Amino acid sequence: MPDILDEAEEEYRAERAQAMLARYGWILGLAALAVVGGLGAREAWRWQQQRQANAAAEAYLAAGAAASQPGADLLAIAGRYEALVANAPGGYRMLARLRAAALLAEAGKREAALGEWDALAHDSAADPLYRDLATLYWALHGLDEGPGAIDPATLDSRLAPLANGPWKASVAELRALVALRRGDAAAARGLLGPLTADPAAPPGMRERAQRLLTGIAG
Repeated sequence: MPDILDEAEEEYRAERAQAMLARYGWILGLAALAVVGGLGAREAWRWQQQRQANAAAEAYLAAGAAASQPGADLLAIAGRYEALVANAPGGYRMLARLRAAALLAEAGKREAALGEWDALAHDSAADPLYRDLATLYWALHGLDEGPGAIDPATLDSRLAPLANGPWKASVAELRALVALRRGDAAAARGLLGPLTADPAAPPGMRERAQRLLTGIAG
C-alpha cells in the first residue's frame, strides 16, 4: 500500500508541475530572456566603452604628435583636444582639457588657458587628482608677470590646501616661488629646505630647490 501511495503522490506532483509550467512557464521564459538580454547588453556596453577608449587614445596621441611638429598650429591642435573632450571617456577627457589649455598658453592665449584650468579645478565631476593638477597649472602660469598675472595671496590660498596631497612636492616648489614673488624669503626657505631632502620629490625638483636656496642665501 505505501508503494502505491508513493507512486500516486509522485504522479500527482508531476501533473501539478506540468500544470504549473503550462500556466506560468511564460514568466520563466521572460526571466530567462531578461537574464540573457542583460548579459548581452552589459557585454555590448563594455565593448562600446572599450571602443570609445581606443578611439580616444588614438586621437589623443595623434594630436600630441601633431603638436610636436615644427611650426605646428597650436591653436588648431588645441581645438582637436577640445573636440575630444565631447566624446572621450573620463580620463582622456580630463587629459584633453589639460593639454588644450597648455597649448593655449603656449600659443600666447594665457588668459584663456587660465580660465580653462580654473574651470577644471572647480569641476566637481572631475577626479580630485585632475582638479588639483589643474590648480597647479593655473598657479604656475598665473605666477608669471604681465597680463593675466594673479595676486600672490590668491595663488597661495589656492595652493595651501594641496600641501599634503599627491602633488605635495610640486605644491611646495610653487608656494616657494609665490613667496619669493611677494618678497617673503623666510617663507620660501621654509618650503625649499624640506624639499631638498624629500626622497619622494623628483631629483630635478630637489636640485632646483637647492639652487633657489643658494640664490636666496647669496
